Amino acid sequence: MERIIKSMEETYLLPSLNLVEDVFAKWDSREEGRLVRRLVEEIRSKKYYVPALELIMTDENDSVTGYAMFSRFPIEGRYENELLLLSPVAVKTELQRQHISKDLLEYGFQKAQKLGFQAVLVEGDPKNYSPRGFQPSYQFGIEAGPAVKLPHPDCLMVKELQEGALDHMNGLVDYSFYEALT
Repeated sequence: MERIIKSMEETYLLPSLNLVEDVFAKWDSREEGRLVRRLVEEIRSKKYYVPALELIMTDENDSVTGYAMFSRFPIEGRYENELLLLSPVAVKTELQRQHISKDLLEYGFQKAQKLGFQAVLVEGDPKNYSPRGFQPSYQFGIEAGPAVKLPHPDCLMVKELQEGALDHMNGLVDYSFYEALT
């Protein structure tokens, strides 16, 4: 299978939404699929959206097979030009476990670093993200705020893109500026 990674283009806006919704619906529920789709639409419409860091992978038929969105993310009104939120990440269900998300994330880390971002925050299963260099965020003074419900504190993770970047970042994570997450 041919794999091409690129930043979002207008042609792929709807196919990527459909992929995200389908993947999360199959993984969890229809409701979860719709929620994650709304989140992508909402991030695209807000000031924290970084078009160059909304990434897709296409195959030889130009079909979207993978998706990852990095968007600027403030903590307590700080760091929005340094810190990114990685959410969501989706790979076509039948193509999972073929390193598509790994390739998308590594590409995204390099691109984000070139754009001057210093760290990435993600909420998810540590077994999926620790191999990519993510560590529990509480180890760096970045913790889930009262409205953020985590199955375990280790599920909120960060990764440095610039060495020492997390030495000066701290605070409580709050998603309240996204309706889809509240």
